[in-house]
This record gives sequence, C-alpha cells and structure tokens, in this order.
Amino acid sequence: MANARELKERMASIQETKKITNAMYLISSSKMKQARKKLAETEPFFFAMQAEIARILRHVPDMHSHFFDGREKIPAQDRKVGCIVITADKGLAGAYNHNVLKMAEQLLEEPGQHKMFVLGEVGRQYFSRRESELDSEFRYTVQEPNLYRARVIAVKMVEMFETGQLDDIYIIYTRMLNALQAETQQIKLLPLHRIDFAPDKMAAMAGVYREAVMLYPSAHKVMDSIVPNYLIGIIYGCLVESYCSEQNSRMQAMQNATDSATDMLNELNITYNRARQADITQELTEVIGGANAQKRK
Repeated sequence: MANARELKERMASIQETKKITNAMYLISSSKMKQARKKLAETEPFFFAMQAEIARILRHVPDMHSHFFDGREKIPAQDRKVGCIVITADKGLAGAYNHNVLKMAEQLLEEPGQHKMFVLGEVGRQYFSRRESELDSEFRYTVQEPNLYRARVIAVKMVEMFETGQLDDIYIIYTRMLNALQAETQQIKLLPLHRIDFAPDKMAAMAGVYREAVMLYPSAHKVMDSIVPNYLIGIIYGCLVESYCSEQNSRMQAMQNATDSATDMLNELNITYNRARQADITQELTEVIGGANAQKRK
C-alpha cells in the first residue's frame, strides 16, 4: 500500500484533471447550444428550396435536368466517386471520429475511382498517407460552421459534377438523434433522385390539386438556380449537425471522465484514511512500546 503522502499527491492530480474535464464539458455544452440555434434559424429557407424542387417536378414531370442524370452507362469500376468526410479537429470525443472514418473506409472499398474531400484535422491526418485519394482543397476547420464554407464546397462539387470530374458525390457526417445518441450517416448529394422529392406518389396519382405556377425564363433555368442553393443547405446542415454531434460526444466523454475521477477520488480517499489510520496506530504502538521499555528500566 502506498503511503499517505503519495496518495495525497495522486488525489490532488486527479482533482486537477477533474476540473479540466468538467470545464471541457461546460464549453462543449455552450458550443452545441449555439450551433443548434444557428441551424434552427436557417433550416426553413433550405426546406423551402427542397419544396420548390418537388413543386417543379410535380408540374413538369418530363423535365430532364442534368442534376438528375445518373449516368447509368458508366460501369461501376469506372465511375468517379467523390466524398465529403466531416471529422473533428481534435480527439477527446469518444467514438465520434472512429465511426466517421470507418464509414469512409467502407465507401473506399466499393468499386470506382475515389476522391476524398476531408474536413477536420483528424480526418486529414488519417488520410494523409493516401495522397492519391485525398483532395486537399478544403482545408477548413470544422469549428463554427458557416454558410460561406458550405457555399464554397457546394459550388466546387457542382462544378466537378457538371464537368464530368465526378459522377457520384456523397457526404459522410454525424447526425445527433438525441442528447444521448448520434448516428454516422452517408447521403448522396449528386445526382439527385426524383423519388427523394416525391414522398407520396400515390397522393399525386389520386388527383392532388396542382396550383398554377409560372417558371421564368424556363423550368430548366429555375432548376439550375435552385439545386445549388439546395445543396448549400444540405452541406451546411451536415456541418452543423456534425459539429453538434462532436460537442455532444465530447460532453459525454468528459462527463464519463469526470464521473470516473469522482469514483477514483472516493476510493483513494478511503485508502488514504486507512493509510493515515495505520500510520497513527503504528506511532501509538511505538510510543506505548517506548513507555513500557522505560518502565522496565
């Protein structure tokens, strides 16, 4: 058993660590609340964009936009696949980064010529050894996500899709389901699928009222203007959701660390009291023994 002095030093060290983990928990909590508020303020506009795309497709069902071109003639092994991967800038967030990187690895195992657009320092360091698959153009921090970054990323993805540099574009991010659970998800950005904008086809076939609408100068021009804004909204939402999930994961990790530190302090406190009691008992025994020796003399 360690002596009382060593136990006291160890308890002081754990107490300092506990203060740090508790502070990190409070900081992550504050950041997550701010990010959720920003997302709630901007979501209605992008939901309106999605509704307008569905509206155009409902009124012009025979429209053939290049954003919906699946390029089925290109075989799977020859398709150019791009993927935006959103990780954190640092660790101490539980399994958050591990789950994202694991899903990215699964995508890389599928047929095709892959190109990774990684956001977050953890992901960039992880894929740095695979220079042929890593595109270093978006060297953004994932802290404080904003619309400017989402717009730059969306414009670049649209450009690469239109010029044929990419045939399929995905994004891997983490969605916070609730305060205790987050889920890593992979969604397809381009090409778009009509089914995603027609959740109730049977209702449309049953004769749902189709309001009058005027598309100027044409349906194709309107669609070409709306889709990039729609993609900006999706990417921005993914950035914010990932940021919130990261902070939530860090909150849980720091809470667990704080609880573990409390448990360790309780155990060490018991051990420290036992050590002190043993030292006092030993000192009393020595004093009594000395007194008895003096009496015998």
